[in-house]
Amino acid sequence: MTRWLLAGGGTAGHVNPLLAVADELTATGEEVLVLGTAEGLEARLVPQRGYELLVVPRLPFPRRPDRAALRFPAAMAGALRTTRGHLASRGVEGVIGFGGYAAAPAYLSARRLRLPYAIHEQNAKPGLANRLGARFTTAVGVTFAGTPLPHAELVGMPLRREIAELDRTRRRPEALAALGLAPERPVLLVTGGSLGAERLNRTVVASAEAVLATGWQVLHLAGERTEVPDPGLPGYRMLPYADRMDLVLSAADLAVSRAGASTVSELSALGLPAVYVPYAVGNGEQRFNAAGVVAAGGALLVPDGEFTPETFERVVLPLLRDPDRVAAMAAAAGGDGVRDGAQRMARLARSVLTGARRVGFRA
Repeated sequence: MTRWLLAGGGTAGHVNPLLAVADELTATGEEVLVLGTAEGLEARLVPQRGYELLVVPRLPFPRRPDRAALRFPAAMAGALRTTRGHLASRGVEGVIGFGGYAAAPAYLSARRLRLPYAIHEQNAKPGLANRLGARFTTAVGVTFAGTPLPHAELVGMPLRREIAELDRTRRRPEALAALGLAPERPVLLVTGGSLGAERLNRTVVASAEAVLATGWQVLHLAGERTEVPDPGLPGYRMLPYADRMDLVLSAADLAVSRAGASTVSELSALGLPAVYVPYAVGNGEQRFNAAGVVAAGGALLVPDGEFTPETFERVVLPLLRDPDRVAAMAAAAGGDGVRDGAQRMARLARSVLTGARRVGFRA
């Protein structure tokens, strides 16, 4: 029985694909341990899913010469000792990293112990840990075509099984009833993530009456921290969040959304067309995440600063009045999506162990 160490965490964007691959490996009798931090989302989600979490210190890479940069070498040396101890004492045979604070110590420790490792990169614009790790392995799985990493192989996003296996058509009546939506009207889903996106919230609420006048209804996941009030209109359902995203995605016909890697991957895999409004800060990866499905015709992209009620009227309302165009976008989105990313990534990682893919250890 193969024993794997899966390393990553910090945000849901790292933890969710890690757990999807973990589930795929354990379904075939393999054993999984997870390396993460005590502060990241993995500290809660990994034990909840039944996996053992091995802890490594949270260690951001220094980006400027300051006191943190001076302390970094000693702190990294300690993190590497801890990680090598986990690998050696637990009999780990292979490592799979997903980026985040725990990934770099895992890659460097695996290389030191001459253990094979594989990498999965969620974003079209890769993070620092995976750019480092990809230098020393040929098993690099990516979510989006064109991701600039050496040896990149397109595997797609590893999706939660309840999403990857979702039959939206069959589940739609149940979903509409559970969410309090009318069965005879199409559904516009609006979501900016668990914390919400104020620009999306303000613009869509300001456009609420115009949306409802087209015959559509709205399911608006506004986020737990939003300060935008519920318009309180018939056919407009505002919730802070939804635990059952399988039902939300079964109910939706079109989405207005941020362009996080998981969101783009899930909507595309399920054939849901979208108007993406990429988050405007960070390293700009959200714009790149949506580029493929936009080019395929399955989505539109509106820069965050331009997503105003006037733009909504010009871009989104014509879509709502054109069901044939929405249907064509849905077909294009589905053609760009990948449902079996977890299986593809597991196969890529296993190939390191079986010798189907030679891992290069450079001096």
